[in-house]
Amino acid sequence: MILEAVRRWARGHTRRKRYSPVGVAFHWTVAGLILFQLWWGWRTGRLPVGYDKLEAYEVHSQVGLLIFVLTLLRMAWRLMIPGPVNDADKPGWQSQAAHLTHLALYACLLGLPLSGWAMLSATAREQELSVAGVAPWPQLPLDALPEAQRWLIEAWAEQMHFGFIILLLALIPLHVGATAKHEFVDRDDVLRGMLPGIRRLERALAAAPRRIRQGFDAGRRRRAGPPAP
Repeated sequence: MILEAVRRWARGHTRRKRYSPVGVAFHWTVAGLILFQLWWGWRTGRLPVGYDKLEAYEVHSQVGLLIFVLTLLRMAWRLMIPGPVNDADKPGWQSQAAHLTHLALYACLLGLPLSGWAMLSATAREQELSVAGVAPWPQLPLDALPEAQRWLIEAWAEQMHFGFIILLLALIPLHVGATAKHEFVDRDDVLRGMLPGIRRLERALAAAPRRIRQGFDAGRRRRAGPPAP
């Protein structure tokens, strides 16, 4: 069976405490798209009203729907192919905090495109939607509602969209900081399990704490001066 063969292939990676190449690709692709969306949304909000702003909103919606689809696919993949059990899964508050952070990140990855979809479907029905400009995407069936009700939906969706952005901006440094702590302080295997098989990068990360300590020791020696005779 194809699914069982895929699971066996993925377990070959998870047994070595690594995510499968598919899981790694989902993670870094979505991460890159999120950073792009945050920058593009900030840029779009500062454009003057006109064609360029409308075109920028169209790109923003296309990338947002792409993130939505990739997130659904990633969730399906995780249900079929669970990730590896690594050092971050040790019982304790840190593991519980990590799980809550991941749930909040998934809420943002789903809530942002859903709220944006609702905004466009409520008051911008003339705009054609698509996933990355390739696959057509339908509008939500809100055209039969009274105009006042559609504007109310747009207002609520916009507030939710803004709230998810604030939450995401708080979660990203929290996630990155926790990963850095696991890698450089706890010396866990969390980050290396998600790296895309770049051995040179893995070796550099493994050697980083030692090099940092050597740099601090060298700095202290220089400030202390030569040893007394």
